[in-house]
Amino acid sequence: MNRILLVEDEPVNIQAVSGILKDQGYQVSVATSGAKALEVLTRVKPDLILLDVMMPGMDGFETCQRIKATPELREIPIIFLTAKTDTEDIVKGFEVGAVDYVSKPFSGHELLARVRTHLSLDRLHRENKRLLLNVLPEPIAEKLKNQEGILAERFEDVSVLFTDIVGFTPLSARLSPTELLELLNRIFSEFDELAAARGLEKIKTIGDAYMVAGGLPEPHQDHLADMASLSLQMHRIVSDAFEGLSLRVGLHVGSVIAGVIGRRKFIYDVWGETVNTASRLESHGAPARVHVSDCVYKRLKDRFCFEARGSIELKGREPMETYFLTAEKP
Repeated sequence: MNRILLVEDEPVNIQAVSGILKDQGYQVSVATSGAKALEVLTRVKPDLILLDVMMPGMDGFETCQRIKATPELREIPIIFLTAKTDTEDIVKGFEVGAVDYVSKPFSGHELLARVRTHLSLDRLHRENKRLLLNVLPEPIAEKLKNQEGILAERFEDVSVLFTDIVGFTPLSARLSPTELLELLNRIFSEFDELAAARGLEKIKTIGDAYMVAGGLPEPHQDHLADMASLSLQMHRIVSDAFEGLSLRVGLHVGSVIAGVIGRRKFIYDVWGETVNTASRLESHGAPARVHVSDCVYKRLKDRFCFEARGSIELKGREPMETYFLTAEKP
């Protein structure tokens, strides 16, 4: 059931509008001034606001501006109810953030039609936003809405982790497509929840491979330790998911370029030597182990336990000392 906040100082109008809305099943809250509306909004978040323009004290224009300046309220659609129908006033209303005008006196049919239309548009907007945030981090989605052209940034301190499920390919020959997809979805959904809880950013999946980064798109001071903890939990998730499966993990830290590519299908991705090294650490690792670079070891050796792997050659790099991350220190 949709909740509507009516901001109106005239008792007759309050009774008329409230009656029209309640007869259609809407929940109605009432505020008799702009100041009271702002107070109500600290307790109740309506789906739509009907706002009178001419009120004593804070008028509707100022009230609208204050609502739109509050991050958690700015997306609530606002419809002005007013007898002020000059073009200048109508334009001002849209400029301060209203989505529509209903002129007094109004018919109940017109009011309901506009309310239904904007509630439907708001639902569509929120669903579109939800779908976009399934693809892009929220800060990047906001930048993308306000910027044209290529969106790219350099981040100097980012942890990058790659995983690959060992034993998944032969398992795919034994399970039905539905069973296989359900298994992979269960594993990756748990990965997603753990990563999000630590402020880490899932980048993508390719087949049974999973990639996640920490320290972007917003700075995250302890991202490397959070990534290390995540990697250990990932192993438990995979080993518990199906007998015979294990996880091979590679983890490195350094600078990356991150940005959005694509026009019809957006992808937030990362590039650079740090990414390549993390990928090669995974491919040169071992089942049920977290293979990390010397950089990771030096930064986390006081907080985690490691085993020396020795010097290995990774494609395109000089031989480097690597380690297996084994546990968090008590």
